[in-house]
Amino acid sequence: MRRLALGSLILIALALPACTRPSNEAQTPDASPAVAAPSMHLLVAARIAGSEAPGANAMVWDDTGRIIAIGGADDLAARFPAATRHDAGDGVVMPGLIDAHGHLMNLGFALLRADLVGATSKAEIIERLQAYAATVPADAWIIGRGWDQNDWPEKDFPTAADLDAAFPDRPVWLERVDGHAGWGNSAAMRAAEAKHGKTFDGDWQVDGGRILREGDKATGVFIDAAATFIDGAVPAPSEALREEAFERALAAAAASGLTGVHDMGVSRADLALYTRFADADRLTLRVEAYADGDRDALADRCAQGPYVHDGGRLAMRGVKVYMDGALGSRGAALIADYSDEPGHRGLLLMRQEALDALLAKVKGCGLQAATHAIGDLANRLVLDGYAKVLGPEAATLDHRWRIEHAQVVSPKDLPRFAELGVIASMQPTHATSDMPWAEARLGAERIRGAYAWKTLKDGGARLALGSDFPVESVDPRLGLYSAVTRQDLEGLPLGGWQPQERLTMLDALAGFTADAAFANRREGEIGRLAEGYRADFVVLDADPAAIDAAAVPKLVVRSTWVDGAPVYQRPTDSAATP
Repeated sequence: MRRLALGSLILIALALPACTRPSNEAQTPDASPAVAAPSMHLLVAARIAGSEAPGANAMVWDDTGRIIAIGGADDLAARFPAATRHDAGDGVVMPGLIDAHGHLMNLGFALLRADLVGATSKAEIIERLQAYAATVPADAWIIGRGWDQNDWPEKDFPTAADLDAAFPDRPVWLERVDGHAGWGNSAAMRAAEAKHGKTFDGDWQVDGGRILREGDKATGVFIDAAATFIDGAVPAPSEALREEAFERALAAAAASGLTGVHDMGVSRADLALYTRFADADRLTLRVEAYADGDRDALADRCAQGPYVHDGGRLAMRGVKVYMDGALGSRGAALIADYSDEPGHRGLLLMRQEALDALLAKVKGCGLQAATHAIGDLANRLVLDGYAKVLGPEAATLDHRWRIEHAQVVSPKDLPRFAELGVIASMQPTHATSDMPWAEARLGAERIRGAYAWKTLKDGGARLALGSDFPVESVDPRLGLYSAVTRQDLEGLPLGGWQPQERLTMLDALAGFTADAAFANRREGEIGRLAEGYRADFVVLDADPAAIDAAAVPKLVVRSTWVDGAPVYQRPTDSAATP
């Protein structure tokens, strides 16, 4: 699947409404006659999909945002005559979609920076950067995200020289689409060398990273941990800019039909920002934040315990652990050499002993581990670490530990997910974005253990599905389409790539709803439309399970609701109630 440019989301993000009501936990109404009865809301639609009530076309919730009843419109209207009515017309109501792996702040900043997604050549990159440069102060760094050399005719990594002709003196720093590599010009490297007091030339490398060189000269591409050298020289964004980035990310997510996000790699400062939004009733998503590795946010949770905001829309009860890099930048850690780079096996970001120690710390703090592992070696080492730390009773414990991506797994290791009770948190659009070049990286044998959604599910593992935005589009409709077709938007390859791993639409929907809710222990209140659950839902123009898969990416999100309050309404439907 071609990755969609983020620039088109900026106009959406600028014009969306904020949530108008706080999200409070359900409370038992006081029996005293002095206390007013809770107000009710009745939504009538063509169908309430995903509900256990046969033929349901209406739903009632109270002013705490909890669903009271689901059934027929006439019956519910008679039972709740004073309810405020919302008419969804011929729309179909679905449980709110949950992205089980995204990066909200990265998405927000991507919407504020040069958008390089889908650029098909270095020349196009330069054109986009020149247009962006005209919109920011003349002394500002030119920051962008989204390039992918696999989309270019030559397929080779770029160099600083490719940028220097257009930008000889102004620092340029461009994050690769996977977030695991960066490309800078000579001015950016000079600024970073001055800050760190060391040259990037030579033959040295940093643990968990790779500076690409020609001979002993740095080329301008920095992979994984090496990219932090340039990142550290980029001026830090102001708090006002961080707030704007978060607002835009929330708006873009709501416009895509998302009511929840598992936000991977959240810092102490990010959680403080999110908390301010939640305190002010401005948080329009249900955000399950995962701490950014063994840093301040984890230290806070170990000292204070898991965090849950009183409003019910924000929590931090888990930790994002990082084991290796990404396949596209050849940073994924493999058991054997890359098929297209003999002698290279990727990058481990920590050794087994360090991983085991960190996992033991996470367990001791009563938190959930969610570990990034893309290559087959990284997945094996993480499974080994989980088995060691959780112990022989791992499969019987309700630990909900996860592997994020689980992208390339040895066939020998695939059954271990179910055996250990490990959740496979996977992103369907990764497969359709990577399919033009993934086999070249892995070869015909290893590719059979890659993006193996159905094999994992059939083996008893639980799948939680997401997008990894802004690596991929934030739009879950594209994830649903990829999951069931394994094709790009042009319908290629015919029959799907590695079609034996396709999911049914019902399984794909579960991955974005009930199973995503299970992955962060919210299955008792979100992910379904049922009495007692949160009124988190999306109104679409059709049911994804009732139409041809080719039409799923074109489904119209008419409105998105969290706790029974609209957080997005399609502009052309602004005159309508829902």
